[in-house]
Amino acid sequence: MKHVIFDFDGTLVDSLEVLISSWNSLCKKHNLKEIKHHEIPVLKQLSLKQRMKHVNFSMFKLPIIAPKLYKLYQESLHELRLFDGMKSTLQQLDRKGYKTSIISSNSRDNIIRFLKRNEVTTIERVLCSSSILGKDKLIDKYLSEHKLHPSEVIYIGDEQRDILACKKSGIKIIWVGWGYDSIEAIEKLKPDFHAKTPDDILTII
Repeated sequence: MKHVIFDFDGTLVDSLEVLISSWNSLCKKHNLKEIKHHEIPVLKQLSLKQRMKHVNFSMFKLPIIAPKLYKLYQESLHELRLFDGMKSTLQQLDRKGYKTSIISSNSRDNIIRFLKRNEVTTIERVLCSSSILGKDKLIDKYLSEHKLHPSEVIYIGDEQRDILACKKSGIKIIWVGWGYDSIEAIEKLKPDFHAKTPDDILTII
């Protein structure tokens, strides 16, 4: 195994508050339901489809909402922080010779700006999809361009859709327990590995 691919939001970066604030600011104009903080524990247990229904969001609205959400997110980049221990984990992976990249459904510009702002220099590549469910295609592209067998890559993510994308692409996944989805939401999907702390990522790899 040579390459380690990270999800961004909820895996590397603690961005839940920023995303909720950005989302809520768009709700009134676009007939969406605001997310209340007391709802978060319940929402973490739901599937993506159930969450979308809860907030009155459909995929047809994505082309309109996504650019506005990314813009609001970008304005709050200064509020974002890497999860405790993640920068050290990235540095240790780099010292051990692993190639690290990011595959995310956030905007590439947001991610690059964040990495520069926080002096994260070990990430070699950032691939992004405008589709919420398009990560498997990016993983396949990554494998093809780097001429890698699926066994040479592992993905680290926090959501059901990360697990499903990895299963489609045939690569193993480390699910992290500090992100957007709770254990109740993902346990039926049976991720290959479960990390409770960033140090667990290093142990598993």
